[in-house]
Amino acid sequence: MSDQNGGSPEPEHEEPVIRDKRRIDPETGKVRQPEGEQQADEGTDAGEHDLAHEELVDVGPAETQEEGPILSDDDLDILSGQTTAEQLAAERLADLQRVTAEYANYRKRTEANREIERERAVGDAVKGLIPVLDDLERAEKHGDLGEGSAFFTIAAKLRTAVERLGLTPYGEKGEPFDPQIHEAIFQQPTPGVTADTVAEVVETGYRLGSTTVRVAKVVVAVPA
Repeated sequence: MSDQNGGSPEPEHEEPVIRDKRRIDPETGKVRQPEGEQQADEGTDAGEHDLAHEELVDVGPAETQEEGPILSDDDLDILSGQTTAEQLAAERLADLQRVTAEYANYRKRTEANREIERERAVGDAVKGLIPVLDDLERAEKHGDLGEGSAFFTIAAKLRTAVERLGLTPYGEKGEPFDPQIHEAIFQQPTPGVTADTVAEVVETGYRLGSTTVRVAKVVVAVPA
């Protein structure tokens, strides 16, 4: 606004700016924070929110991640061309045949060992019965086991029982002498004999399967 007397215009007066720098807000009663710190806090909150959002989006729980198929060394060899499917099948067939043969041999060994153990156990049991069989044989030679008598029936039952267990007697007069299964207690020179022959069985021998439980004791007729 110019002066009526032609002088220079008076400067306009700006209204004063009032800044409330009180630490305590009179309306809310809360502690105020400086404006710069408030903006920094807001920026920090926004950054943490964005970071949390990024972590939520980019990083998922391990359980939700699907694992791909696991390839074996053979699969890798086929894929790389080092081994063909036919070669791999031949190797697997050879492995199967080897395992089958090993199992068959294992079964044979197991069955053979089981039979040997069974014969051994039965042999231990029947060894105690052999003296009784000897007594029955002597009684029979002396005529004490007449047919129809009580002892004859008992002897027949006992002999049947031991035969069911696999115990068989051997040793007969007139058979060739075999030192592997006969025990010579006496040698008798005999005219007309050309080879060693069993002249008399003194004690009967017994076998249990392929095992000799007791050798036969015999008198041997030898060439004169």
